[in-house]
Amino acid sequence: MRNNRSSEDYLETILILSKKLPVVRSVDIAVELNYSKASVSVAMKHLRERDCIEVSHAGFITLTEKGQEIATRIYERHTVLSNWLISLGVNPKTALVDACEMEHQMSEESFKAMKDFIDQHMNETKQG
Repeated sequence: MRNNRSSEDYLETILILSKKLPVVRSVDIAVELNYSKASVSVAMKHLRERDCIEVSHAGFITLTEKGQEIATRIYERHTVLSNWLISLGVNPKTALVDACEMEHQMSEESFKAMKDFIDQHMNETKQG
């Protein structure tokens, strides 16, 4: 199933917040993304219906295995792409914005090739 950018952004945000907070709630996501609580509520309903998240009776949001897989993939792309752009001399603020755009558009094949190239180049730089 192909995910849309909005879903991927929400899942990535849940992953990031789960590393910083003891529990993740809709209000935390709304604050982090600067979205309305109503918009986040609708998105959480869709993610729950697609088996990407679970919401407890207390309103705590956790990623399912499927949601975790998607969030981890997007977060890795974001991290690799933003770090690479910064290493090329791109302003960090611009690099973060551009990485967010690129992470959703790039095929798995292209991302893997780019990541392998970056890893190889970094290893050569460390050795040389």
